[in-house]
Amino acid sequence: MKHHASFSRHFSKKTFFICANLCNLWFIFLLASCSRSPEMTLSEIEAARASGANELIEKTVHRPNLTNHFETGKVGGTFNDIIMGEPKSFNMLVAEKDGTTAGVVAPLVQYLADYDIIKREWKGRIADFEIKIDEENNKLDVIYTIKSDVYWSFYGNAKPKVKVTSDDVIFWYDEIQGDEECGSSAYNSQFMPMDDGSEARITIEKIDDATFVFHFPQIVAEPILQTNMDFGPRFLYKAAKDKGGAEAVKKLFTVAADPKELPSCGPYFLTEYVPGQRLLYKRNPEFWDKDEKGESHHYPEELVYQVVGDANTAYLLFKQGKIEDYSFQPEQLEEAVRDSKNVLTPDGQLIPENAGKTEGYTVFNADGAMNASFWSFNQNPKNKDEPFYKWFCKKEFRQAMSCLLNRERIISQTYRGLAEPTYSFFPEVNRYYNEDIILQYRYSHAHAKKLLEAAGFSKKDDGFLYDSDGNKVEFDLTINGSDTISSDIAQIIVDECKKEGITVTPRATDFQKLVDQLMTSYDWQSIIIGFGGGSLFPTQGSNVWVSDGNLHLWYPLQKSPATDWEARVDELYHKAKCIVDYEEAKPLWDEYQSIFLEQCPIIYLLRRRSFYGLQNRWDMTNVYYDNLNGAETNYLYLK
Repeated sequence: MKHHASFSRHFSKKTFFICANLCNLWFIFLLASCSRSPEMTLSEIEAARASGANELIEKTVHRPNLTNHFETGKVGGTFNDIIMGEPKSFNMLVAEKDGTTAGVVAPLVQYLADYDIIKREWKGRIADFEIKIDEENNKLDVIYTIKSDVYWSFYGNAKPKVKVTSDDVIFWYDEIQGDEECGSSAYNSQFMPMDDGSEARITIEKIDDATFVFHFPQIVAEPILQTNMDFGPRFLYKAAKDKGGAEAVKKLFTVAADPKELPSCGPYFLTEYVPGQRLLYKRNPEFWDKDEKGESHHYPEELVYQVVGDANTAYLLFKQGKIEDYSFQPEQLEEAVRDSKNVLTPDGQLIPENAGKTEGYTVFNADGAMNASFWSFNQNPKNKDEPFYKWFCKKEFRQAMSCLLNRERIISQTYRGLAEPTYSFFPEVNRYYNEDIILQYRYSHAHAKKLLEAAGFSKKDDGFLYDSDGNKVEFDLTINGSDTISSDIAQIIVDECKKEGITVTPRATDFQKLVDQLMTSYDWQSIIIGFGGGSLFPTQGSNVWVSDGNLHLWYPLQKSPATDWEARVDELYHKAKCIVDYEEAKPLWDEYQSIFLEQCPIIYLLRRRSFYGLQNRWDMTNVYYDNLNGAETNYLYLK
């Protein structure tokens, strides 16, 4: 889904982010203090909340992408936007573990394939593909053929363009992702456990300069999902690796490098980076994806991303018309909707008399997001000497924390009712979503008390909860320091836990430090975080849900499953992903979801309705906004 930086809307398939679009609404504090307003019943409060939500929705535009149809636009103009934070590098390998870097390099690269959410089918992007299944031997091949007009080119033709070939993909798969020394997050996904207990690698083979094939050691249900990838130019990364190995690869294209030295096979070149100020992109005339007039459908001549430190600054810039789009935080909505000048009808129809209007902006709304933020607890044995480690490893404790998570209060105090609690593991758009498999550990202090008592915890006369060893139950809750609403959610958690004698201390942390804590130092206790993109497929997130994944949040990179339930999850995942037949796979995915909802290694919060604004100087014909794609503006052009 779209975050404030437009990179994630236009180009990036980012898999990790801090949920920073949660914020507090001032007038909802009246609802939060209902104990001082006995004349209002809970049903009356809910009705008032719904009324306010509906009023906002009715004054905005609902325009989901239902057809994937886009009119031919015209080239020209500058798209001004913001980026929250600085990139660590311009390096494709570094981008795997740094969301800002991933967003910065995304306009310069391309994926092999795309998934058409409207038609629910895969389609070729820079490569066409063919799947060959050998049922007799339980083998599968995916053959890709790169399109003939895809090149690595340089800004201003400073250097000769270089054709993108199968050698680029093979090098990246074998020598970057497939080299454990490089530390790629895709490394583990190249291996498949076999029925005999062994492990086999998905290999890649060159057929010719344009064609290559992935050989799967057994049949899988989603081979395109598993092989789809972007990659860097072999002729540059190989030279670095030959000279200095994996470390030289990681040091290639630092932020001190001249951006004009970066080749692009995507729609734009990065031409300028001024730290603390801005990034500048120029349109790539060599980009392969053309409209019927032979022009790249990425119509703006340039993209300018201003580096800003907080959402309030970005909102002010949008209101001043200095940036083109913005994803509103809840406390901004009433003002934003009041001051908007929508040029579309509420159901998203173009209004002919508004065709020439360029002042103001239009506000779009989308149904609840596919993804949800969550609360998780560190079970890494690196912290085994800490009291919290023993608590967090008890499922009853995690279940009790789920019972203390007051989602309705969070929704009322921070969302003006524009969200729904999340009680399922897969989102509804996932083929294996099962409405009968839902979380049983919902908000209930009575249930939390029973679970804590069963796990050996007791509240003493001083009002605090203690474990069986006499340790007072107190732990940290890490949140993104630049996100005001995470702080609001944390305070609600603090308050609810305090009622049971549990002391929770919020720790606002810089985003990059937070990433380092999750992936390197493991020195966090509990956290509010989220993974972006949703889960259209049950096999998405292999580096999160499987025990040896590098982002298996609560205890990553396990040499073998630390618990019986994680071993069972691994078994179900690896077995189900190899089953093509829906009816045969469904019981396995049902059990898979049920385990996570029973064990509570993560506790989902809610799915929020989102709102997006776009300046009216842009033609709205090709603009859509929904919970599957976020803001579709790849075909945007000036009026």
